[in-house]
Amino acid sequence: MMMKVPELSLLKNTDFVSSCEQFIQTRRAIHAHPELGAEVPNTAKMVADLLNEWGYETHTGIGGHGVVGVLKQGNSERSIGIRADMDALPIEEETGLPYASKIHGRMHACGHDGHTAILLAAAHYLAKNVSFDGTINLIFQPDEEGLSGAKAMIDDGLFDRFPCDAVFALHNMPGKEVGQAAVRSGAFLASSDRVTIRLTGKGGHAALPHLSNDVTIAIGHIILGLQSIVSRNINPCDQSVISIGQINAGTTPNVIPNDAMMTLSVRNFSEANQDLIEQRIREVVAGQCQALGIEGEVEYLRQVPSVFNAAEETLRARKVVKAVLGEENVAGDEAPVIPGSEDFAWMLKERPGCYFILANGLGEWHGCSVHNPGYDFNDQLVTIGAACWVELVSEYLTTP
Repeated sequence: MMMKVPELSLLKNTDFVSSCEQFIQTRRAIHAHPELGAEVPNTAKMVADLLNEWGYETHTGIGGHGVVGVLKQGNSERSIGIRADMDALPIEEETGLPYASKIHGRMHACGHDGHTAILLAAAHYLAKNVSFDGTINLIFQPDEEGLSGAKAMIDDGLFDRFPCDAVFALHNMPGKEVGQAAVRSGAFLASSDRVTIRLTGKGGHAALPHLSNDVTIAIGHIILGLQSIVSRNINPCDQSVISIGQINAGTTPNVIPNDAMMTLSVRNFSEANQDLIEQRIREVVAGQCQALGIEGEVEYLRQVPSVFNAAEETLRARKVVKAVLGEENVAGDEAPVIPGSEDFAWMLKERPGCYFILANGLGEWHGCSVHNPGYDFNDQLVTIGAACWVELVSEYLTTP
């Protein structure tokens, strides 16, 4: 059930709601035909065709299959960028819904189908019904799940070709009642680092361990050492995560292996902690390897920085979301940070902006966590999200 919204909200405008509701079917069509990573040609073509139809100056092939729709009115040099992601996940859908994925092993399990539909609904209404003074750049991005699409578009000249004074994006969040939102300034989502640890020792017969340098013993010590980093090196007031996702060593119980490999996921909300954790991981591995007489190598890949919302742009976004949903339904800086990651962070490194959250709802599907075979995007958010974008453009590019 929708929460009470302000009388002047676009959600009370029957023409706006009617305009947006047609994009629920667009969302479901995208959901039924998911595309992965950077390879989203059909979704990108659908987006580009619609933007062209509505009078946008449409540019394709940016950073791969990225699309930008440009709409300019008036004489102002002010410009705003709004991003939606288009890619799905390699998950087999288990919802049983009529519009469930038709492609084996692929699923829109994070709501990017909905994010795309939201921005299309806003684009349609803005082109036909809203007067503003400046330029709108609507950015449809591939490969968010691979944490590579935003960087690819930037490296292909995104902000040189389509200048933006500020950039904005949203994401759905299951587990809270529809009509709630979180718009927090500062660090909001975590950085994401991938760490690979390779160990090389001297294998041998399991019955003669004294003739070997056993990498499995090193794994055990390294695991304990890694888990002490956050608890003993990071300020308890901060948040960091080190998770061990993969360990490979050996093939049979009676052979001590020659080598082993571990992979880690590391999350932080500050570059200082990112630097400290990288240093400590390298020290832990080196120390244990020296003690046990084996060789160790650490490959540390910083995949994406923390999502950091600029103060002024966050105030603008919060004002807009409150106008749509009501002040009591929008959390500000009291909202908790989120240890997940998002490659919109790269865009926020280039331009000030804000990334905010809309609640996806409760229940069997809408309350189900993202990246889960039982998840489904809540179609009510198509109208809610579009209202936020239309209000943001109207507020940011106000006609004098």
